[in-house]
Amino acid sequence: MHSKNLNIKSWAKDDRPREKLSLKGKNALSDAELIAILLGSGSRTDTAVDLSKKILNAVNNDLNKLSKLSMANLMQFKGIGEAKAISIIAALELGRRRNKSAINVKPKVITSKIAYNVIKSVLSDLPHEEFWVIYLNKRNEVVSKSFISKGGIAGTVVDTKIILKKAIEQLSSAIVLCHNHPSGNLNPSPVDIQITKKIKTAAEIMDVMVIDHLIIGEKNYFSFADEGIL
Repeated sequence: MHSKNLNIKSWAKDDRPREKLSLKGKNALSDAELIAILLGSGSRTDTAVDLSKKILNAVNNDLNKLSKLSMANLMQFKGIGEAKAISIIAALELGRRRNKSAINVKPKVITSKIAYNVIKSVLSDLPHEEFWVIYLNKRNEVVSKSFISKGGIAGTVVDTKIILKKAIEQLSSAIVLCHNHPSGNLNPSPVDIQITKKIKTAAEIMDVMVIDHLIIGEKNYFSFADEGIL
């Protein structure tokens, strides 16, 4: 065990996060060591690794929860100033965007699980509610996933015209409606059901099928189609 007052530079080279990454590769580092590289330095009483462990402990070592912390939250830790907080937030946001753009081949949406895998990186860890739509071609392949609206903790306003305008522009034959419930309760509200019926009725006039509506949680989802209420 390293003493809290022992500077990282005095550690063995194989134990220093930066040198360890260089010598053994990124997979050899723990989450705390990777965050320590972002921090660059610790505080008077903690090394960068110790400080990283404290931050991770505060979120039960859950990177999804860490990504939800604001600058103000992070700066409550002794040794974390504005610059270090920004570095952590920026790194986690890059990881989030990488997940969003990771799909190079067009997945074919034939089950709710496939649709969930397409959209989960966008909606699963947001602290507020957002409404997105997955647009599909005639073969049910993903054409795009588009942001529609943003709300608060309790809900968001959805404009049917915007959804159908995007469908027409992309010549989509089918769509999957998607929104998240930050509360973790995946049961559809009466408003969710009402909005779904409204969009489905309007879409049918334009020869666009609403094949599902997914409510996304942090680690799971609810499918209108699977539950027979579409």
